[in-house]
Amino acid sequence: MALFSVFQTTFLLALLSLRTYQSEVLSEPLPWAPESLKVFINSTHQCLHLQWSVQNLAHHQELKMVFQIEISRIKTSNVIWVENYSTTVKWNQVLHWSWESKLPLECARHFIRMRSAEDDAKTPEQSFWSNWSSWEEVDETLKLLFCVLFFLRFSGKKTLCKHKSWCSWEVAPESQEMYNFTLTAENYLRKRSVHLLFNLTHRVHPMAPFSVLFTDVSTTNATMTWKVHSTGNYYTLLCQVELYGEGEVTQHNVSVEVDGEQLFSGLEPDTEYRAQVRCANANHFWKWSEWTHQNFTTAEAAPSEAPDVWRNVKSVQGHSVVTLFWKPLSKLQANGKILFYNIVIENLDRSSSSKFLSIPAPANGTELNLDQCSYQIHVTAHNSVGTSPASVIIVSGDPGNKEVEEERVKGTEDGFSLSWKPQPGNVTGYIVEWCDRPRGPLCDLQWKSVGPTTTSTVVSSDAFRPGVQYNFRIYGISTERVPYLLEKKTGYSQELALSDNPQVVMSNLTSRSFTLSWKDYSIESQPSFIQGYHIYLKSKAGQCHSGSEKAVLSDDAVCCKYKIDNPKQKTFVVENLQPESFYEFLVTPYSSVGEGPHGAFTKVTTPDEYSPILIRVILPMVFCILLIMIICYLKSQWMKEKCYPDIPDPYKSSVLSLIKSKENPRLTIMNIKDCVPDSIEVLNKQEGTRKSLTETESSKPTYLYLLPTEKSYSGPGPCICFENFTYNQAASDSASCGHVPVAPKAPPSQLALLTSPENLLKALEKNMNSLGEIPAGETSLNYVSQLASAMSGDKFSLPTNPPEPALCSEYKMQMAIPLGLASPPSSGSSSLSSFTLLDEGEHYH
Repeated sequence: MALFSVFQTTFLLALLSLRTYQSEVLSEPLPWAPESLKVFINSTHQCLHLQWSVQNLAHHQELKMVFQIEISRIKTSNVIWVENYSTTVKWNQVLHWSWESKLPLECARHFIRMRSAEDDAKTPEQSFWSNWSSWEEVDETLKLLFCVLFFLRFSGKKTLCKHKSWCSWEVAPESQEMYNFTLTAENYLRKRSVHLLFNLTHRVHPMAPFSVLFTDVSTTNATMTWKVHSTGNYYTLLCQVELYGEGEVTQHNVSVEVDGEQLFSGLEPDTEYRAQVRCANANHFWKWSEWTHQNFTTAEAAPSEAPDVWRNVKSVQGHSVVTLFWKPLSKLQANGKILFYNIVIENLDRSSSSKFLSIPAPANGTELNLDQCSYQIHVTAHNSVGTSPASVIIVSGDPGNKEVEEERVKGTEDGFSLSWKPQPGNVTGYIVEWCDRPRGPLCDLQWKSVGPTTTSTVVSSDAFRPGVQYNFRIYGISTERVPYLLEKKTGYSQELALSDNPQVVMSNLTSRSFTLSWKDYSIESQPSFIQGYHIYLKSKAGQCHSGSEKAVLSDDAVCCKYKIDNPKQKTFVVENLQPESFYEFLVTPYSSVGEGPHGAFTKVTTPDEYSPILIRVILPMVFCILLIMIICYLKSQWMKEKCYPDIPDPYKSSVLSLIKSKENPRLTIMNIKDCVPDSIEVLNKQEGTRKSLTETESSKPTYLYLLPTEKSYSGPGPCICFENFTYNQAASDSASCGHVPVAPKAPPSQLALLTSPENLLKALEKNMNSLGEIPAGETSLNYVSQLASAMSGDKFSLPTNPPEPALCSEYKMQMAIPLGLASPPSSGSSSLSSFTLLDEGEHYH
């Protein structure tokens, strides 16, 4: 028994502990309770739409859950609907559920709450429900009239209202004025009534006015008239008139019995207005009538303001191109439709010179070609009524715009805040100039005018875009109305990252260095201010020299990085390179936003050290050779004439003209077969006092006859000699060779062939001492042709039919002997052979 008691006690304690644990587990709320419960009402379909979410779900976790929804009416304890809604819930999902009410929602208050549990078939339904959410109340009872039946009783009659908010009935003429109304609203919950006692004439809703007209409409005034429906003469209507125009509303009250009238003043010219009128009982006000409205437009007037004018001046080839701009007048300034603009151009240097232009609207500018004189330009706007005041601007012949340093400004979403220094002199105002589209083909020039006491302004425009550089120029307007430049400013509304790198050109490649240049890279077209450039250099050695630092790129490549702080510097020399080495380089700009893109690197290989030297030597040599060849080719004829001239054609010799005669017109050059030994003519000319070579007649030409000494020779008789002018060095000073003087005692057999030139020179050398001294410059050389036999019929010929020379069949070389080195025979009795220059027995063929 004791053992059984102990066992029983132990079992009861264990069961109690288990129940206690289950109670604690069940008392803990489910971690996936519904949250953020919201209720939306659809009055048209009488539905309630619920929206909630489940928290504490893991990312990408899906959980099948069941939600229990309770709906109560009038009070929370009156539960009218319970439903379990099962679905699969995902992380961060918004759940929806709808319920349609059989009773109009406007008839009672409703309350909604819910709880959730994991939808698991193994788990009892009651086990793991979460806590209930708080009650959400839906109260549409303020619209209670929409859920009841209306009954209207008056004068003992009962009428069922067909509409939710009003009832109507007809009142017979001459009927009573006092009425007692009872309005009853009833549904299955309750019934209520309301009583109303009133005089019918005090509850009149007048009809809308009619026949609204406008008369006497001018530029600033207009009169409005209207009529009202008659309701008898025993009361007055109060009419309310409203006028809408230019964003303003004015209101007027008018007492009316039959017709109404209202005068509007202080209106704007050429402006459309909208007027409306309604009326009510003035004595017993109950309701206004419906509005009756009508539009009207005031008349035009002359423009009230001068156009806002600006200019852009460019100097082109000695004259000025002036682009004139003006802003269209506003509606309030134009006072009508602008038809055209008149421009008067006056030359201030020549007062009598002026020019007139008319520009039709809606143009807002024109271009003028002016000389270097100063001009005053007047611009006026015209409509159908009149002319605006003139806007005057001066274009100076000498702009005198000094160089102004440009200042950087930072823009914001509201625009650019600009300020400038006040001018010490008298100014009539300031102009801020800029372009809305600086990168477009049309600048779209804009400007803003401020007063003389203003030294700052904010420039804003809908055209401003991030990443676009805008340039601002600030001008002062002098008292003479001449603009002059004060300051320049530039900036971005928002700086963006650089999108492209410069196009780099490599030059001056040597074994130790090369030059990089990117002169065509435009700084102004970049999306942010360029502060400088980075040059990245890759090499196999990976060594960085002074002026560079090691850098690691995004692809973990190690390279050398050079930095240029001056954005205007667009050249860089990479030095300290190795010959015959492979390198890669990249040039990228950087700004306050960051660097440009790290694109593809450019590859380059340095040459060896000796190639440039060889190139510097070989190229000039090749060039010189080519130049010489070209010159020789172009001057070939000149070179030929100077270096190796052509042998003269005997047929073209001038001697032919001397020996031709009428008796023998066919005489040409001598025949080779007729050749006889040459003779040398030695001419001496006497000029002033000089030492004569001989005692005989020195003024006459003398001849040296070269005769052989062979006694056995039997040659031809007397021969003819003639002078060959082709080879004559002093032809103008010598006479033509005629008959050869023949010694009277010399027989024809003593004539022989000319000896060889070598023997002749030797013979001449032997007789040099016997010839005496001849002054320089007084001796000329004559070349004497070979002797030929006289042709028959020639009047100068020697005796006819001489024997044919046997040894004249070959050409004989001609020799040149200085005149004066030979002398004629001293007397006729002297033997010719004593002065012969031929060696005995020698012949030259």
